[in-house]
Amino acid sequence: MGSAGEKLDLELDEEIPFSSSQGTIKIDSLHYEAPHIASPRSYRSTRVLRKMYQISLLRSIYIVIIKAKINVLLPFGPLAILLHNLTGKHTWVFFFSLLGITPLAERLGYVTEQLAFYTGPTVGGLLNATFGNATEMIISLYALNNGMMRVVKQSLLGSILSNMLLVLGCAFFSGGIIHHQKVQVFNKAAAIVNSGLLLMAVMGLLFPAVLHFTHTELHFGKSQLALSRFSSCIMLVAYASYLFFQLKIQPNLYSSVSEDEEHNSADSEEEEAPEITQWEAIGWLAVLTIWISVLSGYLVDAIEGASDSLNMPMSFISVILLPIVGNAAEHASAIMFAMKDKLDITLGVAIGSSTQISMFVIPFCVVVGWFMGKPMDLNFQLFETATLFITVLVVAFMLQEGTSNYFKGLMLILCYLIVAASFFVHVDPSND
Repeated sequence: MGSAGEKLDLELDEEIPFSSSQGTIKIDSLHYEAPHIASPRSYRSTRVLRKMYQISLLRSIYIVIIKAKINVLLPFGPLAILLHNLTGKHTWVFFFSLLGITPLAERLGYVTEQLAFYTGPTVGGLLNATFGNATEMIISLYALNNGMMRVVKQSLLGSILSNMLLVLGCAFFSGGIIHHQKVQVFNKAAAIVNSGLLLMAVMGLLFPAVLHFTHTELHFGKSQLALSRFSSCIMLVAYASYLFFQLKIQPNLYSSVSEDEEHNSADSEEEEAPEITQWEAIGWLAVLTIWISVLSGYLVDAIEGASDSLNMPMSFISVILLPIVGNAAEHASAIMFAMKDKLDITLGVAIGSSTQISMFVIPFCVVVGWFMGKPMDLNFQLFETATLFITVLVVAFMLQEGTSNYFKGLMLILCYLIVAASFFVHVDPSND
């Protein structure tokens, strides 16, 4: 009997999705004439739909939580909270929080890509950059609330450097190795626009630092902060204008560089399909963001203790270690798209993320600090500002030809190693 009942349920499962319009009309007429005849069928349909919903939910949990190999690091998050409450050892809490956030950041990027199937490529790229930077923004807001302005500045600066040198370098290197038999090309116009925005961000960070270190402020300690807040508002307006330009005025700015690439992209999009539904993706975005927020609080609280116990500079932890974790989503996405010869999307992820941090996240933190009564400004010190300026110039020269190869990627990676070594021996003069 049990097998017969299961067979009946399976037959019902097959009948319901493929029922024709005539069958629907017939059921409606039966329901109108004799409700007691249609009610058992309605009950069975409700039960089948409930089973289908449960199966869909379990499948979604399997895809997001269990399927990815990087999720073996997920237990380190609860372990970090447990260690914080039981032992208070900042070093272990810091590293366990770091390991626990890494798969969450990668899964956040994956769920955003799934949501992009339903929103379109332009809005999807914007969502990917936004939620890809959610980890950095959450960590920054926690540090800002604790008055750790230098951690905010250095972690955001490190995220920009990581995206422009390490993420883009690994993507160019991987794509160049896979497609060594041809020259990979991308849309040069999009790269130039992003390079211009990054140079504008450097300008916004440079003037407060120069004003401070040349001692030419009209009101010492106040003019620098006022200039930073004014420049932040201007940068937010510029970024909003850029979004309007990208989404409304010239939505095809990031289109492929040739018709062949458009056809290849269309063919690959036909092969790819979303693995979870739209509402499941939205729900997972909320769950992952909340869990990242919880772990970010423990991570920020343990930074200073970890720096002291490891005898490691705070600048190295903030500029190098934190951004590598926060950029896990961008790193995986950029390399994957480069290996698929979709360099336009790779640039949108790597350079677009750097543009969003420099033109939106940093000014946003200044404005939020303004409302919180925190003296958050755009003075990133001369060493950090010079590092960002040289990095933007190097990447702009790499992108000006509109082509990429593995050698360009290798040069960007080596440049990042120089930056990492510089911050390892750098002593932060500020005591913020």
